[in-house]
Amino acid sequence: MSAADPLLDLPFDAQLDPDEFLRAAMRWHFSPETGSPFWLEFARSLDFDPLTDVRTFDDLARFPNVASRLRFARVEDLIPRGYGTRPDVVGVYESGGTTGTPKRVVVLRDWLDRLVAWSSAQLDAHGVPRGVNWLCAVPSGPHMVGTVMARQTAYRGGLAFHIDLDPRWVKKLIADGQSAQAGGYGEHLIEQLAFILQTQDIGVLVTTPPILERLARRDDLVQLVNDKVRAINWVGTQMDPDTRHLHRTEVFPKVTLYGGFGNTMILGNASERPGLTDDDPCVYDSFSPYITFRTIDPETGRTVPYGERGQVVMNHVSKSLFLPNNLERDYATRIAPPDGQVGDSVADVAPVATFDNQTVIEGVY
Repeated sequence: MSAADPLLDLPFDAQLDPDEFLRAAMRWHFSPETGSPFWLEFARSLDFDPLTDVRTFDDLARFPNVASRLRFARVEDLIPRGYGTRPDVVGVYESGGTTGTPKRVVVLRDWLDRLVAWSSAQLDAHGVPRGVNWLCAVPSGPHMVGTVMARQTAYRGGLAFHIDLDPRWVKKLIADGQSAQAGGYGEHLIEQLAFILQTQDIGVLVTTPPILERLARRDDLVQLVNDKVRAINWVGTQMDPDTRHLHRTEVFPKVTLYGGFGNTMILGNASERPGLTDDDPCVYDSFSPYITFRTIDPETGRTVPYGERGQVVMNHVSKSLFLPNNLERDYATRIAPPDGQVGDSVADVAPVATFDNQTVIEGVY
């Protein structure tokens, strides 16, 4: 294993100069001794030198969007050489396939530990209790979110219960016009979720807005959640402002409702800003400087003014992965970030209708 700049290994809540951190990351990812085969090879095609020409986060816009290459890249080539011959790999994970053939990333333990510690601090800020069991109705298998939730539960002192959720199958049913079959699958998920809620002590429910909406149609399950569950963490597809307000004020008034916005290609998520009222839009702050957003006009590539809507560009910069300038499938309102955060915060996230010439189908996730 090669020595990394100490800036790349600081605790998640350390105060650091973001541009110094970025330059340390460039040295790690683009030096022959420590960089990944993927980036060392790709760097030959660039018309600039990342080691000398990338000085600030604004310079990440110089990189092309390489996310589509992760559909076919050899996953071993994504691991930086600096981790040595036996890197501590947690898993290989895939995107949900909403915009075509899934893309793949490799998650290393140091990054997952950092993400879980940061996420746990966000949960604390929202008053989500520790020492309780979680019921996770989210994708597992090739999807990163299931692993993250299991690690998060253990980190916070609880036991994790899971139900299987295959978002690709639901998307396939919807694309084929089989809405009744997709609805039947949704009820199958609710039956599994209901049995666990009825028989186990559950303090936190993690699920997606479509599943939560289906659950809310059953008065017995709404009562169970209000009686047992102390927090609902909704992830995956987005929740419109009216539905969020309804859930927080009328359907689950006794429960803390907390949202996350992210995906596999940034190896994590942004967190709902603490302290928002029931009438505020759901604002997401990123895990800066590791995960950062820009909100752009897709026609011009220019950043839109605060308060206006644009398409979200995501960057991931950490010791374990470098994935810059990734134009995502989501539109959002650009929001001024909190002090110390690099890049934009975003609100009122919603998917585009088409992306990469594919119709965007969200389904249950």
